[in-house]
Amino acid sequence: MTTSATDMPSTWLGLSEDHPFGLQTLPYGVFDAGSGRRVGVRIGECVLDLAAACARSRRIDAGLFARGSLDELLAAGPDTWAAVRGEVRTWLSDTNYRTALEPLLVPLEDVTMCLPFTVGDYVDFYASEHHATNLGRMFRPDQEPLTPNWKHLPIGYHGRSGTVVVSGEPVWRPRGQSRRPDGEIVVGPSTRLDIEVELGFVVGAPSPRGRAVPLDAFEQHVFGVCLVNDWSARDIQAWEYVPLGPFLGKSFATSLSPWIVPLEALQAARVRPPVRDPRPAAYLDDAATPSWGIDIDFKVALNGHVVSHPPFASMYWTGAQMLAHMTVNGSSLRTGDLFASGTVSGPGRDQRGSFIELSWGGTEPLILPDGTTRTFLEDGDEVVISATAPGPDGTMIGFGEVRGRIVSEPATAEGEAP
Repeated sequence: MTTSATDMPSTWLGLSEDHPFGLQTLPYGVFDAGSGRRVGVRIGECVLDLAAACARSRRIDAGLFARGSLDELLAAGPDTWAAVRGEVRTWLSDTNYRTALEPLLVPLEDVTMCLPFTVGDYVDFYASEHHATNLGRMFRPDQEPLTPNWKHLPIGYHGRSGTVVVSGEPVWRPRGQSRRPDGEIVVGPSTRLDIEVELGFVVGAPSPRGRAVPLDAFEQHVFGVCLVNDWSARDIQAWEYVPLGPFLGKSFATSLSPWIVPLEALQAARVRPPVRDPRPAAYLDDAATPSWGIDIDFKVALNGHVVSHPPFASMYWTGAQMLAHMTVNGSSLRTGDLFASGTVSGPGRDQRGSFIELSWGGTEPLILPDGTTRTFLEDGDEVVISATAPGPDGTMIGFGEVRGRIVSEPATAEGEAP
């Protein structure tokens, strides 16, 4: 249910109207303030301890948050999601709750954020026409940039959930095989380490094996979204990906923002996606249904310098279509499954969501304010991806950030000299 402008209350925390983490957002996360992991909801620059708040109000089952993970809440389904969000909004807007709840607000500066849920399966898509076209022009200059299947289905691959990490975790430079321009095959650290700016979709309610999830059931299964950086070793990827696709070039690290923004918070940001031509197959055709295009503005900073503003509104395939395609063969959903959009890129040079695009395959280096240049990432580089979306009544939805710093490889392979 969409919250209208007149429905939006104010909070007794006294936040400014333009704060991206007001009552219109209320994202969930898991934090540690020194006494173990706790589930919380962000309001302003604080996090509310939900297990403790539920124990005091007794209006929500505190067991949903007792394990220090979002897993129980995700599995509870959309009716519970709506009830919890409504109750939290009441707590933080009704001054009658202030005395009881104010001591349960913990400043963000005093907490460590943790991976918020147990990641089940991980699927990464390739849903930006601009990104796919750019890579096609680089890699296949004498052919059509898009492969023949690209506009008929959301292309994806099954990734590795065991190396999904929370924002702030270091990213080790991966090792693997690659082929040099002269044709020599070498084993060593990647020299073309890259980012991929993505939006992640977090599955809550599961689905049975053998039953596809239609477009109009998207909100019944997907709890919310988060920011994703799907780190990529382009040299390893280029050598290994034919014929079966990405493997070691992708599986070494995928970073998530610590805050999961509920789908309900994004209602005011929904937009129609680009026109699809040809018309998709019936199970993907959203022309006559409410669409899940989302107006999200990403920002990419390298070592504190903003290098790109990828727009999510330009994505060809929506999250609902990705989910429909992911399950059309009868594949089941599990609580905690994560699927991501693939690199978000727009038509402009300053809207590209990867360094392979920003530097055009390394041929057009970026010039940073200190005079240094980059094509791909060097050890010590820090990438911070953040994003905002429009909220109801002119408010702003914040997503936080996903941050990662590149560090040199942790160890060599067994028996191999460093």
